[in-house]
Order: sequence, then C-alpha cells, then structure tokens
Amino acid sequence: MFKPDRSKAKPGDIIEFEQNGILVQGEVLPSKTKNSIVADISGTKGYEKLNHGYTNTVVSHKSYRIIGQANDALKVNHLGSVYG
Repeated sequence: MFKPDRSKAKPGDIIEFEQNGILVQGEVLPSKTKNSIVADISGTKGYEKLNHGYTNTVVSHKSYRIIGQANDALKVNHLGSVYG
C-alpha cells in the first residue's frame, strides 16, 4: 500500500505517487498552486495512457512522497529568459 509523507515538495524535487493503481514518479515544476504541485511525469513509462497524453499532472500535497532531488543536467520543461 502506498503511503505518502507530510513533506511539501519544492521545484526540482522528485516525487512518487499512485495514479490508477500504478506508482508514478515525476519532477516537481515551478507553480503558484497552494494545495498541490505540478509534476513532469514524462519519464514514466506509459504516461500517455495515465495522463491522456499530457506530460504534466497536478498532485495534491496529501498524495505524494519526496524520493530525491533532480540532477541539474536532467531537468526538463524549464524556460530561460530570452534576454539572458
């Protein structure tokens, strides 16, 4: 049985959560949500079926656990300034 923790994830953290009976991992993305986080799950095999083809999903703070920190070289979906 999946057991979430009480820690709140920050952008760059790797989280794990259960969706439709499958354990999913994702990287937390920057967002302004208060009761949830937005996670990039594109690294999860079969995410298209889990999330109807979208690479990002919203997860309640009550539904995930933090399992690590993303490697800076592997971060995706982060936009830089066009002005340097």
